[in-house]
Amino acid sequence: MAYDVNNPTVLAIDTSGPVAGCAVLKDGRIVHQIAMNHGLTHSETIMPAVDAALSAAGLDCGDVDVFAAVAGPGSFTGVRIGVCAAKGLAHAVGKPCAAVHALEALAMNLFGFDGLCCPILDARRGQVYCAAFDMAGGMPARALADAAEPLPDFLARLPEDRRLAFVGDGVPVHAEAVRAALGDRAMIAPASLRDLRADAACVLAAARPETWVEAKALRPIYLRAPQAERERKKRVESGERS
Repeated sequence: MAYDVNNPTVLAIDTSGPVAGCAVLKDGRIVHQIAMNHGLTHSETIMPAVDAALSAAGLDCGDVDVFAAVAGPGSFTGVRIGVCAAKGLAHAVGKPCAAVHALEALAMNLFGFDGLCCPILDARRGQVYCAAFDMAGGMPARALADAAEPLPDFLARLPEDRRLAFVGDGVPVHAEAVRAALGDRAMIAPASLRDLRADAACVLAAARPETWVEAKALRPIYLRAPQAERERKKRVESGERS
């Protein structure tokens, strides 16, 4: 089926973290957005939210040009829910998908910030998913590569001559440690700018049609193997040594 790459209608889905949501971009503007941070199961809430967003925008799936999913990093189960939802909807109507990077989407919360935006996501096991982006030009320009590492290691990699702003679900967990390490150089985003927004995923997907893929080619973005794979590898290695 035909789709518009120059002025696309985008449905974005995000279930990668604590906040689940979706948004619709149409005619260059966000026409509907839903964010859910009430602790209910993403697999139960996201499709009713998608239905509500499309209905409010006066659209059905066939009107969407590209289905975007926040593909990670993030919760392994959450990422799979969003990716599978976008793939299923896109496949049903023969439209492409776009994988949106969670850390890039978070950086969009600080559009135009003259320092570095430093998204941190709580990766558990004493680690954060992290990166740094220069947002002075508007769209995220990568300043530090993605990593899954302890917070002190990430902070040590940050430049000493830039202002630094921190966003993401790792902020409530690590804000005090960030302030203690960086002092006045660290700006901690308020709650209103802290969480990933599905409208940012819409904008990123629309701006990068060269990244669109067939539904079957959409893949999660993992910075480390899922826990089940790590534990299986550990058991195998232990058995080899015994």
